[in-house]
Amino acid sequence: MLAIRTEHLTKDFAVGFWRKRPYRALDDLNLEVEAGEVFGFLGPNGAGKTTTLKLLMQLIFPTAGRAEILGRPVGDVETKRRIGYLPESPYFYDYLTAEELLRYFADLFGYRGRERDARVTRLLDEVAIGPERRLQLRRFSKGMLQRVGIAQALINDPEVVFLDEPMSGLDPLGRRDVRTLILRLRDRGTTVFFSSHVLADAEALCSRVAILTDGRMAACGSMADIHAFQVHGWELVVDGLSPALVQALGARVSRLTLISGGRYSLELALEPPPEQLLDELIRQGARLVSLNPMRRTLEDFFVERVSSEHARQPRVVEA
Repeated sequence: MLAIRTEHLTKDFAVGFWRKRPYRALDDLNLEVEAGEVFGFLGPNGAGKTTTLKLLMQLIFPTAGRAEILGRPVGDVETKRRIGYLPESPYFYDYLTAEELLRYFADLFGYRGRERDARVTRLLDEVAIGPERRLQLRRFSKGMLQRVGIAQALINDPEVVFLDEPMSGLDPLGRRDVRTLILRLRDRGTTVFFSSHVLADAEALCSRVAILTDGRMAACGSMADIHAFQVHGWELVVDGLSPALVQALGARVSRLTLISGGRYSLELALEPPPEQLLDELIRQGARLVSLNPMRRTLEDFFVERVSSEHARQPRVVEA
């Protein structure tokens, strides 16, 4: 079953002062997201990610094309009860506490009394908001507000949750907590659709990703498809290399980097196997620190595709 589907989704905005011209923020987006998967929607700032999410939430309306969530058009009222949404920069009434805010959202979904209060407590615990949940939101940092925003997106136990830059403003511990929460949602069968320009988050979480550049789809597929995970070389880190041994390495090493006294990083070709050189170094007194395959990363792919897409025509279109 498809959780999200778009067909030729396009959005133009009018730009300019005296003579307005249409600016294409999103161009002919065709996308399918399976139920229960964590889907990463990647792209640099201004690529069209937030525009897409606002179209799916019906906060704005398309110039052309259509979209469905859980098999129904995006405007379907009953479907809205089954989804959650975290905007890119959530803003809440400053004088409410975190508990009061979540009770308000729970009330909108029809939860009352003990069930509502238990739900609020559980979600604040999940996003690691402790005793400060009784403080007014104006006292919260950006990262804490982001945690509260994630909690409100989950207040109705949604089947599909949309998160626009969910890691924004979070410290390393907060990023780890949100990653863990997303994986828990996946394990429950929830579809998670999140936008990000932080590639490490997608590598750690996503079964599939789409890359958007200048409003156009640059690539879409599983991580294995996009990574092209074939090993193209080896990184060997060894300690205890003498100057004479370093000199003897010669052309067998494509790159040699000094890390600290006697510790080096060696980049080797795929062939011959690295064990041959490693055995030789160990016999001469070196110590193995690590041996890692070198693969093309998502960041390599991202930079390559973004660079090629920027060479295309501008996004101002003829009326």
